Amino acid sequence: MAAPSRKKRQRNGGRSTKRKGGRPGTPAQGHRNHHSPVVAPKPVGPADWIGAARLRTLPLAVSPVLIGTGAAYVVERPLHWVIALFCLLVAVALQIGVNFANDYSDGIRGTDDHRVGPARLTASRRVRPRTVLVVALGFFAVAALAGLAIVIRTEQWWMLAVGAACIVAAWFYTGGKRPYGYAGLGEVFVFVFFGLVATLGTTWVQAFALPQEAWFGAVAAGLLACAVLLANNLRDIDQDRLVGKRTLTVLIGRRATQVLFTIFVLVPFAIAAFLALFYPIAWIEALVLLAILPAILIVWTYRQPRELVIALALTSLSSLAYGAILFWAFLG
Repeated sequence: MAAPSRKKRQRNGGRSTKRKGGRPGTPAQGHRNHHSPVVAPKPVGPADWIGAARLRTLPLAVSPVLIGTGAAYVVERPLHWVIALFCLLVAVALQIGVNFANDYSDGIRGTDDHRVGPARLTASRRVRPRTVLVVALGFFAVAALAGLAIVIRTEQWWMLAVGAACIVAAWFYTGGKRPYGYAGLGEVFVFVFFGLVATLGTTWVQAFALPQEAWFGAVAAGLLACAVLLANNLRDIDQDRLVGKRTLTVLIGRRATQVLFTIFVLVPFAIAAFLALFYPIAWIEALVLLAILPAILIVWTYRQPRELVIALALTSLSSLAYGAILFWAFLG
């Protein structure tokens, strides 16, 4: 066999590529790199799945059902508990389905690779994307079946189209080739589906009417849900800019987002003050306002993005308390 050329020997520092005890170009047998240990991925447990469901967002699903049920009681008495519970099942299953769908869609796009908040299942590479997708579709199926039961019970067949629109909107928030959540439209759809549709739909299937109380409550629930989304997107603004996710916060900037967040969380309490003229118990909403003020303060004064997780949680829990008090006011 011919000897290696001079140029080839120079590239290899004058040494042959064949090493003792191994194949050409490979480390010798028995050699270990002690500077790069192989770390096995942490196994996924129930706590990880519960975390991926993002339980702190569930109050946004419960609040409109409480408000809508209370508004239905104003028109139609007594309460339709079974239908109300199925409405709650639809709302909660849709919310969890959305959370897992976002985990899947953002994960496969790489949007969550440098996430500030809790790690997602797909982005962490600890769970196969297909598994997360199946879980998301499973919760959408639960919501669809519960919604179908409501439609059969009430014979409001046209609401099948409303239910289908809810699932489509849930998926395309971050799914598909052109997700609307990446185009600054997230808050619009959240207001429509987690505010108007959830609240008014709950009232309609119980009372077959839409009183003014339902409309006021729907606007309040929708604005609080949008405020939670704003806090979430403000936390992720730098990462979203980096990956090309054009949320409303990215489009309008930090200062405008802070102003909008403040408006979104205060208007519901102006609505509550108006409703309190007719339903005095609604004045108790002032206690919830005391809980929402720290969230506003955090949004305006935060230094680290992680601080906004607290504002997000406070706003979400305040939404639940707001809905519960309005429900009580309507019944009282």
